[in-house]
Amino acid sequence: MPPPVEPPPTPWSLPEPADVERWPDDDLVAVGADLEPGTLLAAYRRGLFPMPLGPALEEAASRSGRYAPDPIGWWSPLDRGVLPLDALVVSRSLRRSCRDFEVRVDTAFADVLEACADPRRDGGWIDDRIQAAYLRLYELGWAHSVETWREGRLVGGLYGLAIGGLFAGESMFHHERDASKVALVGLVEHLRADDAGGPRLIDVQWHTDHLGSLGVVEMAREEYVRGLPRLFTAATPAVFAGVRGR
Repeated sequence: MPPPVEPPPTPWSLPEPADVERWPDDDLVAVGADLEPGTLLAAYRRGLFPMPLGPALEEAASRSGRYAPDPIGWWSPLDRGVLPLDALVVSRSLRRSCRDFEVRVDTAFADVLEACADPRRDGGWIDDRIQAAYLRLYELGWAHSVETWREGRLVGGLYGLAIGGLFAGESMFHHERDASKVALVGLVEHLRADDAGGPRLIDVQWHTDHLGSLGVVEMAREEYVRGLPRLFTAATPAVFAGVRGR
């Protein structure tokens, strides 16, 4: 399969990594721009990711008159949640669950994205704009899904971007117990199997107690942003260079 397609560059001015120490003392570092593939890739390469502002911040932005309604926020947590491959914690019960599911890659990206965007989920933030944007990135070869299946049914999974040695995780879902955790274990195992390709790191955006139980730790924003160039020199993991839909 050919390498990912590099889209036209973004016309927007985004915060530069060289200025990371002068970024706002907040997880939210910019507002506006668009969700075109070139903008999204430029953002991730600078340590940013998009997420709608939410009702409170959106109302404040609208009152200020500086931004159009329904703006996108660009986030770079002061304390970034990351999962080093050698830090994954697999409990005995999770290891048993791994035997109950089949793990596939990139066979149902749109379905995983739709399940993650289910509006019935607490704290749902994936709107139609986000779905359309990541579908475009999938079509260009940048976005990927890791899925868990049981008896021919999709029951869990996650999606994110693979840029060199970085996997920037966006969201995960499960319809059966441990199904999303098994997808994460599958992702780590695939990346570990391809360690000759260079350094690898999974970004999960924010640390939570749930993710912490799986081995996620926090990394200071400056350390994360300044470590990105080394990750980007690594080869794309082989698991994301296969033929889709099989």
